[in-house]
Amino acid sequence: QVQLVESGGGLVQPGGSLRLSCAASGFSINIYHMNWYRQAPGKERELVAGISRTGGGTNYADSVKGRFTISSDNSRNMVYLQMNSLKPEDTAVYYCKADNILNKSRVYWGQGTQVTVSS
Repeated sequence: QVQLVESGGGLVQPGGSLRLSCAASGFSINIYHMNWYRQAPGKERELVAGISRTGGGTNYADSVKGRFTISSDNSRNMVYLQMNSLKPEDTAVYYCKADNILNKSRVYWGQGTQVTVSS
């Protein structure tokens, strides 16, 4: 069964840190571009960070550059998002997404994890 399960969200004060995890099962993340998205109330879902399997690089939204870091552990089939210097505007539901590098119809989403940045 193909599944992406996010964890690690919660309530944190401004300036704090959180580490989100995305556990993949039923497929190997080695052949998938792995991305983190987020959606705040009343706003569209937006790409936060991604790992490209074809270029091998990472990309970030301008709003999180220098504060967030995406990484993966292929041996554990896990993807992470380290979030530092969190701001109230980072409050959102964070989703993990997998895009197959060869078959564009194979796209998987997790159920999301809530991140709330508030004092």
